[in-house]
Formats: sequence, structure tokens, C-alpha cells
Amino acid sequence: MAMGGCERVVSTLFQQGVLVKMYNLRTGASIYLLLVLCSVSLVYADITDGSNEHLKREHSLMKPYQGVGTGSSSQWDFWGSTLVTSQYIRLTPDDRSKQGSIWNTVPCFLKDWEMHVQFKVHGSGKKNLHGDGIAIWYTREKLHPGPIFGNQDHFVGLAVFVDTFRNDLHGMDRSFPYISAMINNGTLSYDHSKDGRVTELGGCSAEIRNKDHDTYLAIRYSKGRLTVMVDVDDKNEWKECIDIGGVRLPTGYYFGASSATGDLSDNHDIISMKMYQLMVEHTPEEDNLDWTKIEPSVSLLKSPKDNIDDPTGNFRSTPLTGWKVFLLLLCALLGIVVCAVVGAVVFQKRQERNKRFY
Repeated sequence: MAMGGCERVVSTLFQQGVLVKMYNLRTGASIYLLLVLCSVSLVYADITDGSNEHLKREHSLMKPYQGVGTGSSSQWDFWGSTLVTSQYIRLTPDDRSKQGSIWNTVPCFLKDWEMHVQFKVHGSGKKNLHGDGIAIWYTREKLHPGPIFGNQDHFVGLAVFVDTFRNDLHGMDRSFPYISAMINNGTLSYDHSKDGRVTELGGCSAEIRNKDHDTYLAIRYSKGRLTVMVDVDDKNEWKECIDIGGVRLPTGYYFGASSATGDLSDNHDIISMKMYQLMVEHTPEEDNLDWTKIEPSVSLLKSPKDNIDDPTGNFRSTPLTGWKVFLLLLCALLGIVVCAVVGAVVFQKRQERNKRFY
């Protein structure tokens, strides 16, 4: 269907004579490039249509929470202050100095997936007097308590943080709660004092606390692209929070959720975690690759070390979304075409001038 739309675009351009001129200038390769760019833009525009998503129950956590426990047949294990009820799984109560987590005991071997998290953060604390938040994990190890929202530091894999408390009083350019993402190969440390700015891939503010309804978070990984979306207004509409390419994540890791409180607290509840397999075609080279051996990484415009003195805390000010990439490449293509046309005209005039001397 994507190519059908591109064919209509190209057909229209042919009718208008644009691509005919390009072809006459022996730039037929530009037509192919335009087809590719059009296809890419349509793919990125179609993010969560749901038509090719399949629920994977072995990686999903839903009411009435069967398979949760420490038994040999359980698919989810929990730790710390976590309380399992019939309506929600409370990672931490609205009490000080609590930590809790819940982890899928089945490793995920899907190459392309989307996790939908239904959650609720609420408590008696007034504005700026609550904390600390929830983290969603896809990591090599599970059930390792630590200082990062109830999980270990120097983890290996992906983390998406829903941070409800501002620690960095100098970072007043963003409002909290704040959602951010981090990729780690075990060498990076999450800096709580800077709210993770040094290592974050991007993020957005989201008013998720003390809502009368549940809030939702979607994490999609497909074809090397990580996308995080939120629905905090109960309108059944996703809003993009993070969209970044060049991400490499292996298979065989574990999904989990954790939370922590300190001097300030909140109830941090998980209502459901639903995992969907995305039906995506891969090249033969990608299919033959041992995805369990991939090291978590991300190709950025600058390295994490360069980000330390960045006052914005972002690797780049805005992520290059599919449409931005398309427009950037299209501008480059149009520039090449203009140069080719000008060059052809200049060359033709020189040929006509030279003929006058014979």
C-alpha cells in the first residue's frame, strides 16, 4: 500500500513533466530515490495502526494477574514493596523509602515489538512534594534492586523513565513529570542529581499524576527505531514523546517495571503491560544475524561525553522524525536536480556557441 501511494505521486510528477525533465537529464536514479523516500515517509507516518500487531501473552501482564508469583510456572516475579491485588499491581505505596519491581521471567526473542503500559501515579503529596516515579525496563538481567527507580545502575539494555520529581534545580527549562529514555551497555551511570540529562536520548513532559483516569505509555522498537508515545488525557490518542533512529537492541532480554520513593512518596501502580509482536520484513542479512549477540547502542549526532556540558540535557534539540528525514533528503534531491538543470542549460549554450565558429 505504501508503494501504491508513491506510484501515484510519481505518476502525478510525470504528468506535470517534472520527472520527464529529470530523465532527459540522465538522472533516472533520482526517480528511484524519490520512490524510496516516499516509501520511508509513509512507513514512519503509520506508527500505531494496530493492524499487524499480535498480543504475546507470555510477555503480557493483565488482570486477574495469573502467572504472577514465585512458582516454577510463573511468568512474572516481583520484589520489595510490590503488592499484587485484583485491580492493580502497586510497586510502591505512598510511604517513604520504598522500592518495588515486577519482572517478566520469560526472555523476549522478538525483533520488532511494542509494549503498552497502563499505569497510575497518585498520592497525597502536593505540588513538587511527591516522588520518585516509574521505570520500564528491557534489560539483560532482571530482579536486581538498586538506586535507579528501584533497579540497578550500569544496566544493559533500554530504560524508559517516568520521573515525577525534579532533582536538578538548575534545569528549569522542562516541567515535571518528565519522560525520558536511555540506552546502556553497562558502562553508563544514571545521574539522579541531573535527572538523567547526561545520558537521555530525548524526552517530554507529561501530566500523569493524580488523574481521575489511567494513563498510558507505548514503547515501540522496530527496524532500529525507538518510539515512545503517551496518552494522558484518556482520549485514546497517542502523542509522540520520543522518536529516534539508529538504535540497536538485542533479543533475549527481559521486560520489567520498577519504582522507588525517598523522603517523598506516591502510589505507583501498574494496571497492565501488553506486549505486541510487529510483523516486519527483514533483509536476509538481518535474518541471519545472531540478534542475541547485539550490544545495546544508539547512533547519535554526538557521543554521551559531549552531552555533559549541554545545558539542554539532550543529545540533540529535536529528534529527526520520519517526516524531517524525508524533507531533508527531498531538499537535497531538489538541490541536485536544480544543479543538474543549470549545468545542462549552461552546457547546451556552450555547445551552440561553439557551433558558430565552424
